[in-house]
Amino acid sequence: MNYRARQAKLLRLLEEQKLDALLVTHLPNVRYLSGFTGSAGVLLAAPRAVFFTDGRYTEQARQQVQGARVTIAKGSPLAVAARQCQGLKRVGYEADTLTVTQFHALQQEMGKGIRLVPASGLVERLRAVKDAGEIEAIRRAVESSSALFRPWLKHFKPGVTETELAARLEFMARKAGAEGMSFPTIVASGERSWLPHGVASPAALPAQGFVVLDYGIVLGGYCSDMTRTVHLGRATAAEQVMYGAVLEAQLAGISAVAPGTTAGEVDLAARKVLQKAKLGRYYTHSTGHGVGLEIHEAPRVGTGSQTVLEPGMVITIEPGAYVPGKGGVRIEDMVLVTATGYEVLTPVGKTLLEVHEN
Repeated sequence: MNYRARQAKLLRLLEEQKLDALLVTHLPNVRYLSGFTGSAGVLLAAPRAVFFTDGRYTEQARQQVQGARVTIAKGSPLAVAARQCQGLKRVGYEADTLTVTQFHALQQEMGKGIRLVPASGLVERLRAVKDAGEIEAIRRAVESSSALFRPWLKHFKPGVTETELAARLEFMARKAGAEGMSFPTIVASGERSWLPHGVASPAALPAQGFVVLDYGIVLGGYCSDMTRTVHLGRATAAEQVMYGAVLEAQLAGISAVAPGTTAGEVDLAARKVLQKAKLGRYYTHSTGHGVGLEIHEAPRVGTGSQTVLEPGMVITIEPGAYVPGKGGVRIEDMVLVTATGYEVLTPVGKTLLEVHEN
């Protein structure tokens, strides 16, 4: 990863905002700009960048941090970073993630003469467009995660609990080299399938019904995200129609992805299909989101989003319909915006799978 190039892009944004420096405290942003993967670190992004951490990370920082001088703080890295700002006039801080307590500490340490300026989303704006190294890392995470799906389904039987299935998947993921899961694994079966975020529960799988499976892994620091909905036993004609409508909506959303298109237009393309199928009121969330170092990052693919898609963005397309008393269906792929359109990264098929007890 070219951390110096990323910092140079950030400095240009700081010039536009008339900021002398930016105190980067959100750890995914710290990692993006410097390579540091520890749990305590502050980057003073300036023409001469300085990275601050504590004694636990002395060796790790020296091995990982690129494009910045490393300072091992005696005490709070944030306090030491604040004192390093002496002589500057306008210093930005990450208003979306800095706590009130941290903000007051900054004010006390900096003293008079320095203006703290809220600077939301500057690093996130850069992170929204992935470079070649990031795209390759995401591909590896998606491929490794996708390879788990079919072997995982062999363990689906009526009476097995959702938590047991989630634990099975997470063991398989770790065994395959994953650093962890992107988020708590969703296994929502039967009546629970109409909960859009039905994190695995102690409920046992029923003999019949939809099961929404939403999971992802972290590999090389980057996340994957995929949803498939399977059916236990034979699906009824009505259930097949419902699944088909969600699949059609998902394909419509994917087809709308192109550079220059707004994220809101992609959302609308998927939403129109479900509205036509009289399932619009059961589609209760956005169509997707960016994925990278974090599972949810820019851009938001939702109603009214004016973010213009650019080559290098990686987003999810995941419409769903959740009908109380009938079941829920969601289908999700990760999609790369290319110079000419899009590339679906998720290699798992989307034909409705009926899982029968052996």
